[in-house]
Amino acid sequence: MADARHERLRRTGLTALEICVVAALYFGSARAGLVQQLVRSQVTPLWPPSGIALTSLLLGGSRIWPGIALGAFLANIWLGPSLAAVLAITAGNTLAPVCSYALLRRAGFRKELDRLRDALSLIFLGAFTGMLVSATTGSTTLLLADALSSHGFWPTWSVWWTGDAMGVLVVTPFLLVLRSARWPKHASPSRWVEGLLLTAATACVGLVETSSTPLLFLGFPLLIWAAFRFQLAGAAPCALAVSTFAIVSAARRTGPFAGHDLLTNMITLQAFNTSAALTALLLATVISQRNQTEREIARACTQLAQMVARITTGDQRPMFPGRESDHDEPAGQSRQTQQRPSPQS
Repeated sequence: MADARHERLRRTGLTALEICVVAALYFGSARAGLVQQLVRSQVTPLWPPSGIALTSLLLGGSRIWPGIALGAFLANIWLGPSLAAVLAITAGNTLAPVCSYALLRRAGFRKELDRLRDALSLIFLGAFTGMLVSATTGSTTLLLADALSSHGFWPTWSVWWTGDAMGVLVVTPFLLVLRSARWPKHASPSRWVEGLLLTAATACVGLVETSSTPLLFLGFPLLIWAAFRFQLAGAAPCALAVSTFAIVSAARRTGPFAGHDLLTNMITLQAFNTSAALTALLLATVISQRNQTEREIARACTQLAQMVARITTGDQRPMFPGRESDHDEPAGQSRQTQQRPSPQS
């Protein structure tokens, strides 16, 4: 009885610690995301907490939701406009990743992101569908609280929804990759050189994206390179970097974002960010699935070659120990056949 009580206390304490960590990560990423706010110091084109919240649920289960609620409340309490509005926005920010998590579980989502169906589920269920809850709840709350005019509802809603969706599309794959990352012990020197070149090229493209020259499209060759050569481990960080540079350029109104209104800049920015995230995620999962198929085909060919070699040498032992051959009969049936009387003539 004492051991069972001690185990319950240990599990409760561990869950409380995880909830506090999730709340701290949510709050910290929210403060970082609000640096590039575009609407009312509260709505940003990339909301990292949505990706952190969904990743926490995927890794820790539904018991983590109080940490999301606490982090969302702490992030919004300083922004107002009133306590009732903050509670409503907090409810929407909590319910959105929970809905995404439920949809992904129902779709059979795997955290390894090594199948095309997993990437499509994350895009259409986790990002585009689940984040409708937070955008609709938040924008409606600001409208009802007279913190937002009626003509500004749809621009705010679009920024809110795409910002939350981009948080899922960009941050969640990166965190899932980071969770399973291992130091490449057997990587060749050329592989290290290629990785360093990709990192340097990404930094150079970032400098170009944040300058006055409208060259956002230079990020796509990097995404294709990263996906083909490093799969999701390279494509996810590269997509995060490229999207971050584009958001900085939009906030500064430089490059292709100069001289346009908020709605036009948001359409341009989120079209680019969505295209970059989809390119990286879909291409990386397709390449990973292709590599897995090639390994399975090679394994099957090896087993087939071994079977042919055994048949050629006359070895009749079964390939799999403990499994009888198809032509062997059970002993009892054989004895019954031998004891069966011959038919009378």
